[in-house]
Formats: sequence, C-alpha cells, structure tokens
Amino acid sequence: MSFPENTLFPSGPLSRRSALGLGAAALGGALFAGKARAAGQDEAITPPSVISTPPRIWGPDAPVSFTPDPDIIFYDPSFSAVILDNAPLVQAWKGRTLWFEGPAWSSDGRFLIVSDVMGSTQYRYLPEERSLTVFRKESYHSNGNTFDHDGRLITCEHGMRRVIRWEHDGRCTILAESFEGKRLNSPNDIVVDAQGGIWFTDPPYGDRLWEGHPDAPVNGDPGKGNLTWNLDLEATEQIGGLHHQETHVFHLDPQTLKLTSVLTGADLAGPNGLCFSPDQKTLYIVSSEKGVASPKGGGYRNIYAFDVRNGALTNQRVFADMTLGGHKLMPDGIKADRLGNLWVAANGPLGLCGVFVYNPAGKMIGRLRLPRSVSNLTFGGTQRDRLFMCAENTIFTLDVATQGAGLS
Repeated sequence: MSFPENTLFPSGPLSRRSALGLGAAALGGALFAGKARAAGQDEAITPPSVISTPPRIWGPDAPVSFTPDPDIIFYDPSFSAVILDNAPLVQAWKGRTLWFEGPAWSSDGRFLIVSDVMGSTQYRYLPEERSLTVFRKESYHSNGNTFDHDGRLITCEHGMRRVIRWEHDGRCTILAESFEGKRLNSPNDIVVDAQGGIWFTDPPYGDRLWEGHPDAPVNGDPGKGNLTWNLDLEATEQIGGLHHQETHVFHLDPQTLKLTSVLTGADLAGPNGLCFSPDQKTLYIVSSEKGVASPKGGGYRNIYAFDVRNGALTNQRVFADMTLGGHKLMPDGIKADRLGNLWVAANGPLGLCGVFVYNPAGKMIGRLRLPRSVSNLTFGGTQRDRLFMCAENTIFTLDVATQGAGLS
C-alpha cells in the first residue's frame, strides 16, 4: 500500500487531521492483515491418517483423536448403521509380545483372552486399566480361543495338536486330539454353536518351529525346511505326535466328544477363521492359501459360505474374494455382528490392510484402515459393542453401533 507524499509525513508540524489520517490508515492496515490471517485459519485441513505424510500417530503419544475418524472408510450408506461418528480407532495396547491371535471375550470375568502364538503364552487384557497380564505362561503355541455357554475357555493348541477346555475348578479336559488314529494338525480357529456344538479348522499351518510342531522325519527325509524337528520340544514331542494328517474342518459333540469331519482339504484349501451368521444357518470359513485351490475349487484366499443342515455343510460358495484396489488381501479371523455383517481381519499392503466389513450379500460396505495387518478380531465389552483387533504385538479397539453375534 502506498500513500501520496506529505499526506502521512508532511514537511510541517503534524496537524490533528493528519494525525487522525495516520491512525486510520494504520488501523486499516491492521484490519487487512488480520483478515488475511483469519482467511488462512478458517481453511479446513485433512487430519492425519495411516496414509498421510506425516502419518497418523498412535498410542499414548498420539494427539487428541479427530472424529469422524479419517481411517474409517465408507463404501455404502449402510455402514453408518454400525459406526459411531464420535468413536475413533484406538491403539489400546502395544508391548513386548510377538503375534497376537485368538481374541475371546469373557463375559463373566470382563476381560479379553489373547494368544501369543509365537511366544507360546496366553494373556489376559483388562480394558478398563489397559493392562496385559500373563494368563497361561506355557500355552503350547495356542491359537484360537472361545468361551462356551457355561463360560468355560476352549483353546486350540498348535504344539500339542489338540483342543482343550478349562473347567471352572481348574482342570483341563482334552476335547479332541486325534482323528481316525492320527494326531490332529494344528487346530486354528474355533466357534461354539447355539446347541453347544464345537466347530474348528485344522490346517497344517502349525508345522513350523516358531508357532507349533514340525513333523518327524519320514524314511530319513527331514521334511519341510530340512529342520531338526524336535529341538526343545520335550512334552510336545512325546504327547503331540510325530506327524500331521490331512486338512479338515471338524464338528465336535460336546457330550460324546465324537469328532466328525465336515470338510477336508479336497473341499477347501487352508481353512482358517470361521464364524456363524446370526441365525446360525450359514457358516463362513476363510481360506488363507495363496494361489492354491482344492480339487473342488475352494481356496485362493476367498471367504466361503456354507449352509448348515443337521450338522453338515452344503452349498459351498464364494462369499467374498478380498480384492481391493487391484490387490488380493489375505483374510484371517472373522466375526459377524447382530445385523449379519461380516468383519474380516485383512492382511496386505499398508493403506489397504486392517478390517474389511461385508454385508450379508457379500458387498464390502466399509473398512477400517490400520497401520499393520490384522490377524484376528472379536466383539467384547460389557455390551459386546467394542471391536478388539489383534495386529502383531498390538491390540486396537473401536466402539461400534452394533453388537457381536453368538459367543465370543
């Protein structure tokens, strides 16, 4: 801004009118500068997210969360029915563990059970205190967990190749450890139906040193990876058997302990997570095998749906193919909510990994974008409206506008 000479700075003494003119000009300049600054302050900015630069900060050093959360992504208006606008994604716990799996909520104890598969330890997470304590120091590479209708914990063990139940008086009951004379593989994920029947997947994923029980040599052949199979195994070598068997999905009668194969590897390659629809007429099962299909076509990291009739599975079909942005992600643990939506742990590239949410028709209606892949998840909390998500050594949470279906 320029002014005529002698208007602000006259050669003679400053008159009252000149002084007033000087003050008005100065005030106008200040107001102009203030408006310029206000214009910048009034502009909307995008809050940091998983994919922003710099990225979102998680954990105790994170700033106050912004809502709606930028990492909760909507693809369909129906997603609004299960999402709270003022609830952010939270990194609830992170620490010196290796690989969390098998989250299950104890309604009686009001705590979350998780398995550190690689660390061979089960932990108890207390959400009110956000603290983690050891629940079972040697868990034999436990993986999937659930609670039955009596509140008893049922656990899949990779190391011992079995399924066990903890009674209220502290005894351990072995529910299943062999089928047709052979030890199980590595029981992975497990659910209990409305009648108390137990369903679990038994893929071969636990035949690795870091999460289970490799096979003994056959005819001098050291097997996968040329490993010395029995280093530091002790009890698992003697009790857990020497060799795994064919892949299965099993149904276990809780009264008679009769074990029935409802699917084999010929039906579905690499069965992993599983859960029921709210009406329990449909069982969803994940295939975690990459680029592998069974003779009957099941595999390729798809999620499959089956009709449940009299303890048998029929009408196998692809429910969702886990494709997003041209990438095929790997599904792992799954849970259904009361509306029949399927919440799926998704493993894959940064920016895509986290949790996918499908409606009952198999359409992705939204997702939760997280800074690392998710292995498993469950609904918990006193009202079953908090989603707990396991991601390596971290537990994330999200309060939602729905509830988990069935037992946790």
